[in-house]
Amino acid sequence: MNSIGKFFHLNENHTSFKTEFLAGLTTFVSMSYILFVNPAVLGASGMNKGALFTATALSAAFTCIVMGLVANYPIASAPTLGLNAFFTYTVCLGMHVKWQTALAAVFVASILFILLTVFKVREMIIDAIPSDIKYAISAGIGLFIAFIGLQGGKLISKSDSTLVTVGALNNPLVWITIFGLVVTIFLMIARVPGAIFIGMIVAAIFGIAIGQIPMPKAFISGVPSLSPIFGQAVFHISDINTVQMWIVVFTFLLVTFFDTTGTLIGLVQQAGLMKDNKMPRAGEALAADSSGMLVGSVLGTSPVGAFVESSAGIAVGGRTGLTAVWVGIFFLISTIFSPILSVFTTQVTAPALIIVGVLMAENLAHVHWTDLEIAIPCFLIALGMPLTYSISDGLGWGLIIYPVSMLAAKRFKEITPMMWILFFVFVIYFVVLNVK
Repeated sequence: MNSIGKFFHLNENHTSFKTEFLAGLTTFVSMSYILFVNPAVLGASGMNKGALFTATALSAAFTCIVMGLVANYPIASAPTLGLNAFFTYTVCLGMHVKWQTALAAVFVASILFILLTVFKVREMIIDAIPSDIKYAISAGIGLFIAFIGLQGGKLISKSDSTLVTVGALNNPLVWITIFGLVVTIFLMIARVPGAIFIGMIVAAIFGIAIGQIPMPKAFISGVPSLSPIFGQAVFHISDINTVQMWIVVFTFLLVTFFDTTGTLIGLVQQAGLMKDNKMPRAGEALAADSSGMLVGSVLGTSPVGAFVESSAGIAVGGRTGLTAVWVGIFFLISTIFSPILSVFTTQVTAPALIIVGVLMAENLAHVHWTDLEIAIPCFLIALGMPLTYSISDGLGWGLIIYPVSMLAAKRFKEITPMMWILFFVFVIYFVVLNVK
């Protein structure tokens, strides 16, 4: 125990083995839905769903463990939502591209991603972003994750006239979310240790008690073979030989680049680990992140990236890489205990995401709202992330407006060359997204 504590610097980060374990378990439970959602989404492209379940678990486990051991950050990763939908519905079904070729595009994008990391481009971007923008990113992720929770918990639903509206309170699934939310709020305010995780357990029990969550029919299942999809990305690199496919490659690259970079900034900010507006061990964290994408593509899944649900574990007290290592271990264990995970529905995890959103929104207090040139881009970032359902899109809104507003305020000397580069990159980014 002592050697583990020294390796992860538990005392210096004011945490403990028990806290890191609970944080890892909380993060895993909060993001375990990806084990079922990712195979469902990618499976529509014709890929084997059983193999995808295993690829999802193994790619997540690899990236989490590397993040924990190499970078010592409590940040978990897995195949990301959004890009898996782009992979299936835009590339495979829309463009009529074979899933093997789409995997090859992810593989090529991951190599470019690693090169950008090796040459410290991502690290330079993180260091160049002003502190106010960093706080806005963290708060925006909080609002985004709360929106995901409200949606998953069915407290809000889509509306043809107003886009979103209040959910149907006569739906018993909604009451699982409401019950879990009330319990979690009470425990959080009463400062009960592990309040968020306890709230999820109580919500699951409540869901089973009212007959809305079925009891697992088994506890152990076999591990599906990877063979139908393993290595296909490498075998089909030669298929990346058209302008259309290179647009696909750069779309995977751009969205993953800014999604994961924005998420890392927000989570490190939430954990209070930023030092002098810089992210310590940024190179190690980015290397873990990019290598996970490469390994994931070989295993047979869409891009792997940092998950905003890591904020749930950070809220519980996770501060070191031991949290991420535990998440990785739980992903490995999940390959045989998948039936148990079925009780942690989106309604059960929704209260945790909503509360975490509240905690992360606290960062808005650090933004200089009286300076309009700062307030406008920060507001667009914070609001843009949930409204566009994309971290990278919300980030783009703010980083395009930032140099414009600073010029108007005659503070152009404060605009660093990197911020101008980001301005033009995001303009190209939105153009590429519209071309896809």
